[in-house]
Amino acid sequence: MLPAFPPCLAQPDWRTLYRAAILETNKADIPQRVIEAEQAVVARGREIFYGHGSAEEKEALEDALYALRAYRSAWYHSEEAA
Repeated sequence: MLPAFPPCLAQPDWRTLYRAAILETNKADIPQRVIEAEQAVVARGREIFYGHGSAEEKEALEDALYALRAYRSAWYHSEEAA
């Protein structure tokens, strides 16, 4: 029986997208970078759920998703204040 969410082999490495998002300096590109990173983190989380990863990576994914959401919120509020 196939899992509902098979491994996303074509999915870019979530770590690369995460780093690109948090290190982006162009304010116009930040929202898209964060969206791409969040999508990659969630996709990798699904893979791990079906047994294709370690507990350490699962924890790293949770931390990355938390950081991306905090970063998005901080960016959003700084744009509102500007």
